[in-house]
Amino acid sequence: MDIENLDTIAAIATPPGNGGVGIIRISGALVPEIAKHLINKILTPRLARYSSFTDDDGSVIDSGISLYFPAPASYTGEDILELQGHGGSVVLDMLLRRVLSLGARLANPGEFTERAFLNDKLDLAQAEAVADLIESSTEQSVRSAQKSMQGVFSVQVNELVEELTELRTYVEAAIDFVDEEIDFLTDGVVENRIVNILHRIEQIQQTAQQGRLLRDGMTVVLAGKPNAGKSSLLNALAGHEAAIVTDIAGTTRDVLKERIQLDGMPLHIIDTAGLRESDNAIEQEGIRRAHEEIKNADKILLLIDAREPETESLLKTLPSGGSITRIYNKIDLLGLEPEIKQTEFGTQIYLSIKTGNGMELLKQHLKQSVGFNEATDNVFIARRRHIEALNKGHEFVESALDQLRGSQAGELVAEDLRQAQMSLAEITGKFTSDDLLGKIFSSFCIGK
Repeated sequence: MDIENLDTIAAIATPPGNGGVGIIRISGALVPEIAKHLINKILTPRLARYSSFTDDDGSVIDSGISLYFPAPASYTGEDILELQGHGGSVVLDMLLRRVLSLGARLANPGEFTERAFLNDKLDLAQAEAVADLIESSTEQSVRSAQKSMQGVFSVQVNELVEELTELRTYVEAAIDFVDEEIDFLTDGVVENRIVNILHRIEQIQQTAQQGRLLRDGMTVVLAGKPNAGKSSLLNALAGHEAAIVTDIAGTTRDVLKERIQLDGMPLHIIDTAGLRESDNAIEQEGIRRAHEEIKNADKILLLIDAREPETESLLKTLPSGGSITRIYNKIDLLGLEPEIKQTEFGTQIYLSIKTGNGMELLKQHLKQSVGFNEATDNVFIARRRHIEALNKGHEFVESALDQLRGSQAGELVAEDLRQAQMSLAEITGKFTSDDLLGKIFSSFCIGK
């Protein structure tokens, strides 16, 4: 993309509907010319001025504040003009039409932030954090998005990329000087540096996973036989009567979804139809949908009546390798105490949803099972693509270590380090396809 000859763009930057203030943002080379016709005043950088916004016949469309940010000291790196007028939808549309008639075009979703990225005002991880901040649903996710915007995530990634580059240079130099008395590939220096890089990637992966959960939340599917307590558990976690609870088996026929917060961690709780053989067509469809949700779950809570603990036939219907926690409910009817066990079959939790006894064990388990920590001072927002890039980088560095310890083939070690470097650099956008950029910025709101 030729950033030297980009069009001047404009958009309403405030949400649709009526409000006290409405903002139109304009960015590009035509800003001074547009301002000359629109507000009839000489622009003074970063000085708020009360102005009348006029139509082509000189009539006043609206009055308000004008703010001018000259390039390169602006959000996009281009000349920017912000018009802050009244927040009526009709008057904003009239003002936007006037701006467009003066040579600007309507901005695409996320185009202001895309230009900030293209003009090196933000890297890609910081740009994505702008959208994440706007979409944040908890205070903790807001704070984490701010950290990503401030470059906390990017600094860590850039340090890793730089270290990988230096190590590649060292390895390639060792290949070029094979006749030297010292074998640089076997003296332990390269191995120690690779192990250190692996450790640092793993630390970032752990923090990024927590950041992804703050952004996306974890999908938890409640599965089990009819009357095991799935709907009761949904209500208990949601804090209100989201699902109908009766003693009649098969009450839940469809998928019921609730978005909740667990100590600041977003959770997508999905209640499903009881798993059993049925001749009822409606119930059969509910069971089919239950299995679809189970396939896509981050976590499966298998509800079991503690009085009927046999689960083998039920487990056969669930996907193998999934993250399944067995919840033995109704322990109050057996006079048992709540507990959590780690067994060869995975985690087992004994509780009573009716009395609430043991519910805290379940909540702590949900947080711990995904590495969630309430202390988010050092957590940055991360997306699935960031996690995937970190995972790829980790795999290539591990491969480099295997090559070094095995065949000691310097060329293969250097290539794996190069691939790791490329994978991590995708996070900040140093090596990013235009298709990915289009996909990322098209998810932004217009005007940002």
